[in-house]
Amino acid sequence: MPEEQTQSEGPQEGSGGEQPPQARGLVALKTHVLAHKVETALWATRALTLVFCISYLIPVFGNPYSSYQKVLMSNAATSALRLNQRIPSVQFSREFFAQLLMEDSAHYLLYSLIFMYTSPMTMVLAPIFLFALLHFASYSLGLIDVIGQNNALGSRFLISLIEYHHRNILRGAAFVEIFLMPHCVISLLMGKGSLITPFAYYRFLTLRYSSRRNPYTRNMFHEMRVAIEHLANYPSIPAFLRNALYRCITFISGLAPAVAQ
Repeated sequence: MPEEQTQSEGPQEGSGGEQPPQARGLVALKTHVLAHKVETALWATRALTLVFCISYLIPVFGNPYSSYQKVLMSNAATSALRLNQRIPSVQFSREFFAQLLMEDSAHYLLYSLIFMYTSPMTMVLAPIFLFALLHFASYSLGLIDVIGQNNALGSRFLISLIEYHHRNILRGAAFVEIFLMPHCVISLLMGKGSLITPFAYYRFLTLRYSSRRNPYTRNMFHEMRVAIEHLANYPSIPAFLRNALYRCITFISGLAPAVAQ
């Protein structure tokens, strides 16, 4: 999910005297894994998420519906692990659950649960795939440094390219999340969705809008509003269409939750 992740760093030189050479290869990898069990588990669940997404899109090795559910389950596992990092102790209090709902990992755990047993929708997997790709690439770069594969230029280039475009990846994920809302409503009207899905997803979208750590959903709403207002102000736009666009803006803005500054 779109949160800051702890990445492993390469060996550092001491301030004085010569330091013995650091271990590399499989020994260093084993040491790193034992010292960073949760981070490595997150990397593994994200790798599984990517594999299951590809298996869903290219159904060669199994049932697409089974792959769809496995994507959501692996994403739920990733969110649960990350949530355990952020809030390690569980308490049964109102304050604890309020803090829980402020965590991005809780949002995406809810996201997985919302679509776990619905009819497969390819759009649902897009944000999951993008987030998994971004964080998998970021941590993989650290693992390459740990192993000492400094000559793996091809892998480094691809991973660095993904990290370079991380803002566009997060914006794209937020854009898909926003348009999943009308998609859920249309699916319901066509008899392909559950009645509870749009209401549960609206709750998810309000949580994403109010996120403290990831403002991309909120920013995308603002960018879309500016673009629609710009379109509505074109002289060639008919008055009825201009009024309809402004009514849509007013209606959607009224649904937005208050955000603490």
